[in-house]
Amino acid sequence: MNLALTVLEIVAPVFLLAAFGFGWVRMGLEYRTQFVTRLATTLAVPCLIFTALMQTEIPGSDLVRFTAAVIGAVLVLSMTVELGIRALSLDRRTFLPPLVFGNTGNLGLPLCIFAFGETGLSYAIVFFSISALWSFSYGIHAVAGRGSLAKVAREPMVWSTLLGSLFLWQGWQTPRFLTNALELIGQMAVPLMLITLGVAIARMTTHDVSRAVVLSLVKLAVCFALGWTVATGFGLTGTAFGVLVVQMCTPVAVASYVLAERFEADADTVAGMVMVSTLISVASLPAVLALVL
Repeated sequence: MNLALTVLEIVAPVFLLAAFGFGWVRMGLEYRTQFVTRLATTLAVPCLIFTALMQTEIPGSDLVRFTAAVIGAVLVLSMTVELGIRALSLDRRTFLPPLVFGNTGNLGLPLCIFAFGETGLSYAIVFFSISALWSFSYGIHAVAGRGSLAKVAREPMVWSTLLGSLFLWQGWQTPRFLTNALELIGQMAVPLMLITLGVAIARMTTHDVSRAVVLSLVKLAVCFALGWTVATGFGLTGTAFGVLVVQMCTPVAVASYVLAERFEADADTVAGMVMVSTLISVASLPAVLALVL
């Protein structure tokens, strides 16, 4: 009973904020998604990443091991999806990004904050940063047929990750007044991302959901098994173990839909996977949390 209540306290704020964004749009109220997304990705999230890394108290060896585990999990998942797509003769441009990339930012970061506290946030940010880098390079290449190293270099999230890692490595701290300001800006990130997630889902349209259900369940099963196996193999325990498994099990990233629409893949199919996998996560993520807490 206590575990069920704990899990409910963790997931309820996350899905309530997403539901608020969904309801806002359904009521016909204006929401400038492009502006809010740009504000979050270029200002709020980078500030959150930088301050979380700069102030983390996780030992360097633990962060290195966790980073290696994340890289390993992401690479193995990518190879597994590549092989699966070829075996099933699915369109690589359409299906690879949604099957590889989870919603580790909009959904993963808030879940890890509520479930594992500030330490969990630091680990979750490492996972999110690696996933974002892989998405900007490998993900775009899969959909568009070309790399995007220039885009990676221009991303504020990349620079905030590198700068935060440098400050952590050297033990540096920004002046207290600046840290307070950066933390205040970073606090916008979580609610903005969750509300925008709900808005994005409310605005999507799709017609074929049967295949989306099957693929979403397959993605969840593969990611859970892979996350658990990799975390165990790298000797992760406690918060690090839980964060890796939870981040692996997050639903299809909304960014996959954006990529499909931008580069003229089957955006309708990807939208179905985003919506279906997010709905499935309402039940699956509490179950995953119950196993790792």
